[in-house]
Amino acid sequence: MTTTPVSPSLIATLPGRYYTDPEVFRREQEALLESMWFCAVRGADLDRPGAFRTVQVGRESVLVTRDRTGALRAFLNVCRHRGARLCTEESGEVRRSLQCPYHAWTYGLDGKLVAAPDLTKMPDVDRDRYGLVKVALREWLGYAWVCLADEPPSFEETVQHAAVERLGDPAAIEHYGTERLALGKRVTYDVRANWKLIVENFMECYHCATIHPELTEVLPEFADGYAAQYYVGHGAEFGAGVAGFTVDGSAGFGRLPEVAEEQDRRYYAITVRPNVFVNLVPDHVILHRMFPLAEDRTVVECDWLYAPEVVASGADVSKSAELFHRVNVQDFAACERTQPAMSSRAYRGGGVLVPTEHHIGAFHGWLLEKLGEQAP
Repeated sequence: MTTTPVSPSLIATLPGRYYTDPEVFRREQEALLESMWFCAVRGADLDRPGAFRTVQVGRESVLVTRDRTGALRAFLNVCRHRGARLCTEESGEVRRSLQCPYHAWTYGLDGKLVAAPDLTKMPDVDRDRYGLVKVALREWLGYAWVCLADEPPSFEETVQHAAVERLGDPAAIEHYGTERLALGKRVTYDVRANWKLIVENFMECYHCATIHPELTEVLPEFADGYAAQYYVGHGAEFGAGVAGFTVDGSAGFGRLPEVAEEQDRRYYAITVRPNVFVNLVPDHVILHRMFPLAEDRTVVECDWLYAPEVVASGADVSKSAELFHRVNVQDFAACERTQPAMSSRAYRGGGVLVPTEHHIGAFHGWLLEKLGEQAP
C-alpha cells in the first residue's frame, strides 16, 4: 500500500503500529514509565502509618506506604527471598510490618528485613542488604511521584517544569494549593485504548465542538477548536452568564483563597508526561493519573479536589464533578472507537494533524526521541 505525501497544511502522525504493537509498548515501559517520574498515589489516601497502596508502574508493581515517622516510602513489591508478590491487595493497612504470604519473610515499614523463619540461625544475613528494594519518591501537589530509574532525572526540570512551561509562571500552579485540598470525588475508568490516544485527545480541542456540548457551553472558545494548551499561559474563559465550572453553568463554590484575580473564571490544563493531567478552575482541581497496562488498555484514576471546608460540610459536589465526568466518558469513548482502527491497513502509515493540533506533533517527536527513533 503506497503512502501519499502529506499536504503542506497538515502534519503526519505516528503509524498505527505505535498503538498496537506489544514490542513498542514494552519499549515505552522501559524508556518512559520505568525511567521518568510517575504520579502514583495521593498522599492523603495513606493517612496513617502502615497504610499502603500498590500501583503498576511499567512492568513493576510498586508498593507505597507510610512509615512510623509519617514519611511516605516506596519499594518494589517483591519479597527478597524467592520473589513472591509481597502485598497482593491493591490497598490496605498493616500494624507494624509487611509480611510475605509465601514464607513469612517480614519487613519493617522502612523496608528493612526484621524477621524470617530461622533467621536467628543465619547471623551473617545483612538485614539492610536483604531489605526491600527502595524506589525514589517525591511529593508534589499532594501526590507521591515515584521513579524506578537508578539515577532519576531532575524532578524540578521534568515534572515541575511542565507546569511552568504551560502556565508561564512558576507560582501560578501554587495558587491553587492542591496539596491542601480534600478529595470530593474519585472515579476510575478502565479504557480499552492505548495511553497515547488518551494523551493526544486531552491535548487538543479540535473534537470539542463535536463531542463535548456541556464543556463548550461553559468554555465557548473550545468550540473553535483551540485547546487550553495551545497558548502558553492561556486559560479558557468562562462564557457570559456562566457562574461556575459545573455541568449546567450554575455557581460552584467560593474561589480558592490564593487563586489570583487573573485566574478567576478561567480553566487551565497541564499535561505532565507521561501520565498526569492537571485541570485548574477557580474553586477546584481535577487531576487524572493514567496507568498504562497494555498496548490497548489504560486505567485512569480521576480525582476532584476541593477546599477542605467544602468536603467537610458535606456540600453537594455532583454538578461540579459531573461536568468533567461527562467529558471523561465522552473522551474515553472516542479513544475506544479509535483504537481498533490503529490496526487497519488504512492507518498503516498513520493519519494527519490539522494546524491547531501541532502540539500533538511535538508530543510524537518527544516520544520518538525517548525511544531513540527517527520520525517515520
